[in-house]
Amino acid sequence: MRKNRTGRKFNFGVRGAWLLGLLLAFANVNTPAAEARLEVIRLESRALKNNPLHDPATRPVPVFLPAQATNGARLPVIYYLPGYGNSADNFIKNSNVWLKFTQQIADEITPLVLVVADGKTRWGGSQYLNSPAQGNYEDFVCDEIVSAVEAKYSAPTTGVRRIIAGHSSGGFGALRLGGDRQKLFDAVVALSPDSDFPTSHLPLVKVAAVAMVPLAEIKKIAAGKSPAPKNGDLNYALGLSAAYAPRGFLHHGEIDWLYDAQGKFREDVWQRWLDNDPLTIVRKNKDAFAASQAIYLEGAAQDEYSANIGARKIFEVLKTRPARCTFYEPPGHHSDHVRERLQRGLEWVFNRPLTDIK
Repeated sequence: MRKNRTGRKFNFGVRGAWLLGLLLAFANVNTPAAEARLEVIRLESRALKNNPLHDPATRPVPVFLPAQATNGARLPVIYYLPGYGNSADNFIKNSNVWLKFTQQIADEITPLVLVVADGKTRWGGSQYLNSPAQGNYEDFVCDEIVSAVEAKYSAPTTGVRRIIAGHSSGGFGALRLGGDRQKLFDAVVALSPDSDFPTSHLPLVKVAAVAMVPLAEIKKIAAGKSPAPKNGDLNYALGLSAAYAPRGFLHHGEIDWLYDAQGKFREDVWQRWLDNDPLTIVRKNKDAFAASQAIYLEGAAQDEYSANIGARKIFEVLKTRPARCTFYEPPGHHSDHVRERLQRGLEWVFNRPLTDIK
């Protein structure tokens, strides 16, 4: 028995209670369940301000949040580095796919926040390194993006707090940033990472479209005095040169090309490329990764760029050290089933049953 607003008593009775229950049940059926959502941070980067390639300093940072990301929830954050030529804008355009992926990970593995870092440059990609020939992309990712994201979405204080992950050039970036910032990232997921440069990069820089371009023309292109080349191999070689072989801080924006004015291959410049190779780094430095870090390495068995070979070689080195690491070689080619492969890496990081990639 209850009173209405006029003070008159209102008796629900059996039929009234039944009707009320039916209405409540109907309301519950038609109330949509919480869903994953996308929020985009527009980050004005000081690290990229006045970069020598005149690339945008303001970048979108897509943040994919599962339904479990409620106020006050501290969820692990995965910082994902796209491959060469890819950008954060592409993830925003394909947000439905990544929202579904984020919620699937939350439901099947653990709720986490997926953040995409934009490392695209005039040439196509930055390899996520600091360089006076392109800008400070490591600082952009590790200092600015992490700070901006976690000012809004706090990471846990214990356990797996942050994961750095990526595919191809992004896998290279994940290995390099994971090694450089060991206290920041608890785990690395490197899918088909650029590594073992004599196997993966040397064939690229030996093709005629790269090796036969006169040095004078390379300098004009690099200085912006000639149009960017239409050839993808040459663009890629220029981008890698900007990351691996800048002339130095007194030569803002300039690169040391792999070939001299006579067209002779420069072994000294090539050595600088090798010094940036994750395989070289782990072989030379026993502390390339911390013992507390988890390192997931993989490469597709039919990888047309032989990224699986370098990933396996890195694993062979790391498995003799305290760091927790593994290697997986799924079937397929370089860019096949990237989301499924990323999911498997996350399953391993969080000690969940592993899904084989078919």
